[in-house]
Amino acid sequence: MSENPPEKTTTTARPSSRPVRIGNFKSSTAQFLAALILMLFAAPLLDELAYGPAIDAALLTVVLILGVLAVGRSHRTLALAMVLMLPAVVARWILHLQPGLLPPAVHSITALIFIGFVEFQLLHFILRAPRVNSEVLCAGISGYLLLGILWTGLYLMVSELHPVNPTHPEPYPFAYTVGATAPHSLSQFEAYYFSFITLSTVGYGDITPLSNGARTLAMMEAMTGTLYMAVLISRLVALYSSQGSESPARKD
Repeated sequence: MSENPPEKTTTTARPSSRPVRIGNFKSSTAQFLAALILMLFAAPLLDELAYGPAIDAALLTVVLILGVLAVGRSHRTLALAMVLMLPAVVARWILHLQPGLLPPAVHSITALIFIGFVEFQLLHFILRAPRVNSEVLCAGISGYLLLGILWTGLYLMVSELHPVNPTHPEPYPFAYTVGATAPHSLSQFEAYYFSFITLSTVGYGDITPLSNGARTLAMMEAMTGTLYMAVLISRLVALYSSQGSESPARKD
């Protein structure tokens, strides 16, 4: 008698249960978002405190370190993030402890490079995420806030590179219609304020860009903020819709 061949068993591949994460730890993106919000809320208070610049430097250092942890899941990305973060931290503390040792633009440039890198990593994570979870939401909000901080550094750099000179033939980068209306360099909080007002396309008009460089930056920030929200919302809706269509099949 011939023996029957053994029956082949088929196994259905289950979807990957790995957590959708971009950082080293489960809540690294949420911690980074919390640090960003704390720094933005503390900005108007630090100008009035005696130790405000030191606190601002400390908060920025915490934000940069958490930014490394928020995007450094792989060893390569973590190493590159640390290499880009260290010059920004060192330049910020040199600017605080020895103001005349380095030009202020050095700190702005190093910080902008690192912030741009973190922004790219967050967007890359959002666009490639297979489903929506708290990490994706925190990355999306952090990316939006980082856009405002990125343009804050650009406005400060434009303001610092154009010294106050009433006899200069070119217009000063910014004009002020409320408070101290005389030409002056943007303060840290004024740059924050103008950046996020422009990013959200509100535009109260109390700070007005005058030079071609300042106007170009304001125009680009307004367009970037609008496009970012459109792309983010469409991506989240697409991910949520795909999750809803896959859920009945998973139950079966």
